[in-house]
Amino acid sequence: MADFDYYLAQFVDIHGRPKAKLVPGKHKEMIFGAGAGFAGFAIAGMGMGPHGQEFMAVGDRDSVRPVSWMPSTASVSCDGHVDGKPHVLDSRVVAKKALAAFREATGLEFFSGLEPEFFLLKATATGGYEVATGSESLDKPCYDFRHLSSVSDFLMELRAALEGAGIDVYQIDHEDANGQFEMNFTYADGLRTADNLTYFKMAATAIAKKHGMLCSFMPKPFAERSGSGLHMHMSAGKKFGENAFEDKADPRGMDLSPLAYHFLGGLMAHAPGLTAIAAPCVNSYKRLVSRGSRSGATWAPVNIAWGDNNRTAFVRIPGGRLELRLPDAASNPYLLTAAVIYAGLDGIRRELSPGEPRNDNLYQLTAVELAQKGIGRLPASLPEALDELKKNAVLTQGLGEALVREFLDVKNAECDELLLNVSPAEFRRYVDFF
Repeated sequence: MADFDYYLAQFVDIHGRPKAKLVPGKHKEMIFGAGAGFAGFAIAGMGMGPHGQEFMAVGDRDSVRPVSWMPSTASVSCDGHVDGKPHVLDSRVVAKKALAAFREATGLEFFSGLEPEFFLLKATATGGYEVATGSESLDKPCYDFRHLSSVSDFLMELRAALEGAGIDVYQIDHEDANGQFEMNFTYADGLRTADNLTYFKMAATAIAKKHGMLCSFMPKPFAERSGSGLHMHMSAGKKFGENAFEDKADPRGMDLSPLAYHFLGGLMAHAPGLTAIAAPCVNSYKRLVSRGSRSGATWAPVNIAWGDNNRTAFVRIPGGRLELRLPDAASNPYLLTAAVIYAGLDGIRRELSPGEPRNDNLYQLTAVELAQKGIGRLPASLPEALDELKKNAVLTQGLGEALVREFLDVKNAECDELLLNVSPAEFRRYVDFF
C-alpha cells in the first residue's frame, strides 16, 4: 500500500451520502485498527443517540485509492463498528452480510454493474439552476455530440480520476434529458461496485465544482424531462468473467439459466418492497411515470414486468444477465445491493418463476389491458413504497429489523416534511381557483 499524506476514513449514511474524516498519514494505522471515531447521533440513520458510544469507521485495506482532486490524499472505504462489533445499521456492513448469504446459498459470488446518470447544472443570477451545457432546446438530446463536447474537459478529468482509482470507464454519453450524462464503468463483485459508485459520486461532485458546475444526482430535477436512473446489471459466478446466470441453451432465447430465472422471480415477487430502497426519496416517483417527457419516453419502469430488450420493463434482459431498471441516482448502493440479493435469494430458494416476458411497449397499455395480462404496478409514491417495505418479511429479515425500522423512520419524516409542504406551484394554481 502506497503512503499518502492524508487518508479519508470514509463511509456512507443511510441515504448513501459519503461521510469522512481526514486523517494525517502518520496516524493511518488508527483507521485499520480501532477505526476513526465519529459521533453516531450526528450521522443520518445510524439509530444512535447523543449519549451513545462512538461510531468507529474501520478501514478496508483493499479499498485504499488515491483522491486525485485532493493532493497526496487517499480514500479508505470503512465499515461502521459500535462497541467493537460491526454496526447493524451501517450500510456497508449490511451489504457484506447479504453478499455472504448469497455465497453460502449458491457457492457463487454476486456481481453487479451500476450505470450512474447525473445532471450538470450551473447557478443562475436569480439563485436557481440551469443546465450547464447552455441552451439545449432539442426534444431528443440523447447522444448529442455538441453538448457532449461542451463539457468534455470535466468528463475527461472525471474519467482520469476514476481510472487512477482503478475504476475502468468504458463509455460516456449525453443522456435523454438536457444537461444529463452517463458514465459507465466495468462491473465487479457487489461490494466493490458499491464502493466504486460511492467514489464516483465523490469525484463527480468535487470535480464538477472545480469546473463551476453542480453535479446533481436528484432523480427528477425537471418535470418535462426524463429522470436519472441507476440501472443495475446482475450476474453470478465462481470468479470474475464467469456467468452462472447465462445459458445459451435457454429455450426462451434470453440466454438465461434456471438460476437466473429463479433470481428474477424473486425480484418480481418483491418488487413493491424493493421500490422503497431503489427509489428512496419523494422526488423519485416523478421519474417512475409513463409519460410527460419531451423526448417521448421516460425510460423508467411503472409496471412489474420483464422483457427481452424492453426498456419500459422493470427488468430488461440484455443477454445472459439481468438489468434492474428501477433504481435511481439517489439510491444507497450498499442497501440496494443487499435488498436485491435477499429478494433474489428468496426466488432461488422457492424456485419462483418470473412469468412470461413482456416485449410490448408497456407505457401504451391501458389499466384494463395490464390487468388482463396480470401485470402489476410499482408503488406510485414513497409512502406507498414504504408501506410495502414495512410488510415485506423477506426484506425485513434480510436487511435487519433495526435497519428497516430506522429507514422507515427517516423516510417517513422526509415524506412529512415534503408532502405536507405547500409548493409555489400549488399555491399559484389553487389560491384563487375555487
